[in-house]
Amino acid sequence: MLRSLQDLESCAIHASDGDIGRVKDFFFDDRAWVIRYLVIETGSWLSSRKVLISPMAIRDADWDGGRLSVSVTKEQVRNSPDVDTEQPVSRQHEMRYLGYYGYPYYWGGSGLWGTGLFPSMMMTGIGGPTTMDQDAALESRRNQLRREATQHQDDDPHLRSAKAVMDYHIHAKDGEIVHVQGILLDERTWAVRYLVVNTRNWWMGHQVLVAPQWIESVSYIDATVAVNLTRKSVQEAPLFDSTATLNREQEQQIYGHYGRTGYWTNEMLSEPDKHSAIDID
Repeated sequence: MLRSLQDLESCAIHASDGDIGRVKDFFFDDRAWVIRYLVIETGSWLSSRKVLISPMAIRDADWDGGRLSVSVTKEQVRNSPDVDTEQPVSRQHEMRYLGYYGYPYYWGGSGLWGTGLFPSMMMTGIGGPTTMDQDAALESRRNQLRREATQHQDDDPHLRSAKAVMDYHIHAKDGEIVHVQGILLDERTWAVRYLVVNTRNWWMGHQVLVAPQWIESVSYIDATVAVNLTRKSVQEAPLFDSTATLNREQEQQIYGHYGRTGYWTNEMLSEPDKHSAIDID
């Protein structure tokens, strides 16, 4: 099911031993367009410090009740690495964060999450029994990921604040379309499926959807998103009703209008391989 990111703001985060705080923002990967971290404001128990929680930690989600339960303790959160939420998160900081919690590196495969589709797949097989050959293969893979992460730890960051993208201007191939008003999220994969585009200053105030696959570039300096679409195609796109649930038939109409293949045709849902996730100590 797709959910508006704005609706998830202020969700309560419940640790195994009590409430941590509430969601204030999200960091998404602007290459894969996946939410990698929730930014949590902890409140008075931790001097309103802001901390990161990975979707890998979520064990139960009460979306309608606005409550997410996570498999961490308050003490773990208290001692977690500091992060400046006003700045893009670097790969180096991610290495410290993931290492602290004992999570695998999500960039170690071709899927949205490692070699899998869901955050939970990253944790599959961790701590389970293995043979000597499997242990050797896993250690070799761990070493490879460590080397790759070290080589790229100073690269330009690709994790960005979702709030910062709101009100970015959208540029089509032949002119400006206006601005981003919202983001629709896949609750199972945490993938960003659509940007909600408001055309009120250009075409009668309609809302339409633009998929990340059609985005050519994002300029954080100019606060713009360039899409590989024409103004006319966006103008004639199916209208989006934010008060109704978007179903697959409507998604097919959107992709069909632009002559594109739906993202769901490329996602093969299968059981995770027992050793698909690599734990980095």
